[in-house]
Parts: sequence; C-alpha cells; structure tokens
Amino acid sequence: MNEQSMMGWLNQDIACVESLWLDRAVAHQNQLTKPPGSLGTLEEVAIRLCAMQQTLQPTLERVAIRVFAADHGVVSEGVSAFPQAVTVEMIRNFDAGGAAISVLAKNLGADFAVVNMGTASEAPQGAAIVQKPVAAGTANFCQEPAMTRQQLQQALQAGSDIAEQLASQQTQLFIGGEMGIGNTTSAAALACALLQRPATDIVGRGTGVDDAGWQRKVDAVQRALKRHHDVVAGQDAVAILQHLGGFEIAALAATYLRCAQLQIPSLVDGFICTAAALLAIRINPACDQWLFFSHQSAEAGHALVLRSIEARPLLQLNLRLGEGSGAATALPLLRLALELHNNMASFADAGVSQS
Repeated sequence: MNEQSMMGWLNQDIACVESLWLDRAVAHQNQLTKPPGSLGTLEEVAIRLCAMQQTLQPTLERVAIRVFAADHGVVSEGVSAFPQAVTVEMIRNFDAGGAAISVLAKNLGADFAVVNMGTASEAPQGAAIVQKPVAAGTANFCQEPAMTRQQLQQALQAGSDIAEQLASQQTQLFIGGEMGIGNTTSAAALACALLQRPATDIVGRGTGVDDAGWQRKVDAVQRALKRHHDVVAGQDAVAILQHLGGFEIAALAATYLRCAQLQIPSLVDGFICTAAALLAIRINPACDQWLFFSHQSAEAGHALVLRSIEARPLLQLNLRLGEGSGAATALPLLRLALELHNNMASFADAGVSQS
C-alpha cells in the first residue's frame, strides 16, 4: 500500500458544526430564567455541544479517556529529571488504577485505557492496556529524524483506529492523555517549529528539571531545529511531526483529527496534547471546531500554543502533570453546563417576567 493511500485519510472532509443548531441552542438559552449570556462560557459550551450532537438536550454520559504512552530517544541528551524506565512503570500504574488519571476516570465513570505506542523497555500486559507499539521509542532527533516515514504512518494509523473504535461505541467525548519521559522536549521542539519561535520561549521545566536541566532541554531543541532546518522551513506539519515528534504525540494528533471527521468532540489536555492538537489543525484546519481546550498549564510554552490557535481554556490551575488529568478535571464543568442548559426553567414555565 503506497503512502498516499495510507495517509490520504488525513485530508478527508470534516463536517461543519451546523449553524442552524447553534441558532436553536442560543434561542433555547435565551428563554431560560437568567439574563442572556450571564452564564458566560458555560452557555457557550452547552450551545456548541447542542450543535455537535444536533439536539437541544445533549449529554456527556459516554466519555472515553485514552492515554498514549511512548519513549523518546532525546532523553539521552539529559532532558528529564526522571529515568526512561518510568514510562513503563507508569503504564503499569495506569493499569493498576493508581495514577491520577486512573482515579479521575473512575470517579467520572469514563471508559479508560492506556495505549502502548512503543517503549524502550518491554511494556506490561493488562486489562486496561492497548498494545499498538511502533518501535522501542523514537530516535534521538538531535542526530536524525525521530521516526521513519513508515513509523509515522503506523503511529497515525493507530490514532485513527482508536477514534473509529470510539465511534463504534457511540462515544460522545474523547479525552486524550500522554505519558513518555522526554515528551515535553519533543512537544517544545514541535511548537518551536510550527510557531517559528525560539526554544527559550517554549521550553519549560517538564518533570521538574533544575536550571541546568532546563538549559540542556533548550540546547537539545536548538540543535534539533538547526539539524532539521529545511523541514522546519517547509512548514509541512506531517514532515515536522516525523522529524521532531513522538509516537504518542502522532497518535494523539491523529485521534483528534479522526474524531473530528467522525463528529466526536475532543477535550484537549495540557501542553503536549495541545501541541498534538496544533499539529492536527495544521494538517486539517477544519478539525479545530470539534476541539475544546480544558486548561492552561504551568508549562512555559502552553499559553503561546493556545494563543496561536485562538483557543480559550476553561481552567487555569497551574497543572503540569499531563496524563489527561487537566481535561478530566474540566469534564464536570462541561457536564454542569449541560445540566443548566437541559434543566433550568424557562421564563414562561416559571412565570418570571422577561426584560
């Protein structure tokens, strides 16, 4: 099978959120016992979900959380405060229910799984572990492309497959998460390349590196951008992803994009997930209307990436854990927005005078 047939789905059409349903939802909101617009972003969320689900009584009962995990060759540059073995150890922790996102998913009644995209050490088996390994982590992008074209295709296809599985389960909302030692460095390199910003603007502390560790991250990103200068200059998002990305970031971008094609909204997590969303938007711009952004993290470059796509995050809690934890924390806000939309009395029903 040639590359065009393997990756052609990336450019398939994405349906617009219908303006007719947006208008109906606004009209419904304006009949509720409150001044129009007084619930702010809660109203906007409910209106968008009405249009996405094409109903005036939307729900978020079937939510799926998938954490994509993979290792990164750039860790050999000393960019992380934690050893690479932590990626596999955390996959085991996800499966056992001990990670933050595992606790949140259980509390929220969400369908949860971790997707092994390729780790340096052998990944465990488990009931909540989906096996889609591409290779034993990416290559060190300071020295060569992070992945081959074939590996990129495989990672993107894994994300597409996950989205199609969610569609078959009638999932109403997708939350993506990530795990991989070194992946904030990869996300920073991708953001620098796509936004044409210097490494010092984007690179953050990640897992909590000290000043020397931060400088190593900056140096690694600068060397990667220099080495892959021609690719960065070409601004082909798929090529940039191949040279600077990670297997889990590629799978996340693909899942966001394919979910949009299948008319499943996504709630985007922090810096790494937002970098993946930026890639999805650069590949197929129409997917942006199917994305909600949960929070602005404490990671340095997150605000810049959000601003570049005119995204307004729902929360700002100084989170920097990843795993999808910020998006999961924002899910109750979306559900409450729908409770208000669906269950508030109208002026006529309550006998309240309108302005």
